[in-house]
Amino acid sequence: MAQALVIGAGPAGLMAAEVLARAGAKVTLAEAKPTAARKFLMAGKSGLNITKDEPLELFLNAYAPEWVRPYVADFGPDAVSDFARGLGVDLFTGSTGRVFPVEMKASPMLRAWLARLAGLGVVLQTRWRWVGLEADGVRFETPDGPQTVRPDATVLALGGASWPRLGSDAAWVEMLAAKGVEIAPFRPANMGFVVDWSKHMTPHLGQPIKGAALFVPGQVSRGEFVISAKGIEGGGVYALSAPVRDGAALMLDLAPDLDVEAVAHRLGRTSNKDSLQNRLRKALRLDAVKLALANEWGRPLPNDPLALARKLKALPVRHAGPRPLAEAISSAGGITAAALTDGLELKALPGVFAAGEMLDWEAPTGGYLLTGCLATGRAAGRAVAARLFPEQMTD
Repeated sequence: MAQALVIGAGPAGLMAAEVLARAGAKVTLAEAKPTAARKFLMAGKSGLNITKDEPLELFLNAYAPEWVRPYVADFGPDAVSDFARGLGVDLFTGSTGRVFPVEMKASPMLRAWLARLAGLGVVLQTRWRWVGLEADGVRFETPDGPQTVRPDATVLALGGASWPRLGSDAAWVEMLAAKGVEIAPFRPANMGFVVDWSKHMTPHLGQPIKGAALFVPGQVSRGEFVISAKGIEGGGVYALSAPVRDGAALMLDLAPDLDVEAVAHRLGRTSNKDSLQNRLRKALRLDAVKLALANEWGRPLPNDPLALARKLKALPVRHAGPRPLAEAISSAGGITAAALTDGLELKALPGVFAAGEMLDWEAPTGGYLLTGCLATGRAAGRAVAARLFPEQMTD
C-alpha cells in the first residue's frame, strides 16, 4: 500500500489526509502539538466563520496573489459548506454573507472530522515535531525518541507565522530554504495597527466604533473596529490591513451615510453659541468616542461648516504601523509560486508538496482564510493521489 505522510494537523493538513486516505493511501498525520488544529479551535471561539456566501468571482477577488485563486475556484464557498454539512454540521448565513455553524463552535466539526479520518485509517501522531528532511526519510522528535518515516510522498501543512504559540511558528522556513525552496518573507496580515494615543483618549479605550467607515483609495470598510491601549483592531481594520500595511493612507469617515454637503448643511444649522463639541453632537449625533476621535485625528477642527464636514469625512488615521506578526490573525508570505508546480509540489524537493498558510497568499477574514486552507490542502492531496494512484482520479 502506498504510504503518504502529512505534517501539520490544521485544516489544510486534515483535508490533504482525507483526500489521500479516500484514494487508498496509508496516511500518517504528524502534529507537533499535543492536539490537532489548535488555531482552528481558537478561531472558532468567537464563532467559526467557515466561508462566505457570495458570487465566486467576487469571492476569488479577495485572494492575493492571483496564482492561488484557481485552487479556491475548485473548492469554493459552496463546496466548503457542503463539506461541513457532510460532517453533520448545520450552517446558517449571516446578514453579511458569512457562513457559520449553528452551534457557533469549531470543536464539534473538528471532533467529527477526526473521527471520520480515523475511520478512513488515518493515523494521527501528536507531539511529533518535524526536524529534518533527508535522503533516508523524514525525521521527527517524538515522546518515544527520534523517529524516521519513509513515505512515498509528503504533504507539508505547517502553517504560516502568526499565532506561533498555537503551532504556526515558521520553524520550517530555515529547513526548506536550505534545500533551495524560495520563500517570501512573512508579514502580518489581518492585524491591528499601533496608535500612540494622547491622554484624553484613555477613558475611551476598549470602546467599539460603530456606524463609521474606514477607507483607503479605492476601498471602503464599514465593519466595526475597536480602539485599545495598543491601537486599533477588529474586522473593520482587518479588511483594509493589507493595503495599509503596504503604505496606503488610512482615513476615517465619521458620517458615512451623508455626503460632505449634507454634513455641512447640518453643521450650518447649529448655533455658533454652542461649543464645537455640542454642534457635532447635535448635528451628527456623534457619541463620546467618535467626538474623541475627531479631536484626536482632526485637530485643529475648523469652525467653517464645509471645512469641518470635509475633515469629519476624511480624518487621517495616524498610526505607527502594524502590530507584530505574532499577534496577527494570519500572515502574508511563504513558499512562492515560482517554487511550486501546478500541483503544489516543491520543485526543489520532488515528492514533497505544500498547502495552507505555508504558501505565499493572503486573504481577509470573513471565511476566506479557512476556505483557502481547505482548498489548497485538497489540491495538494489530489496531486499526491494522482502521483501514487495514476490509474484513478480522487473526488
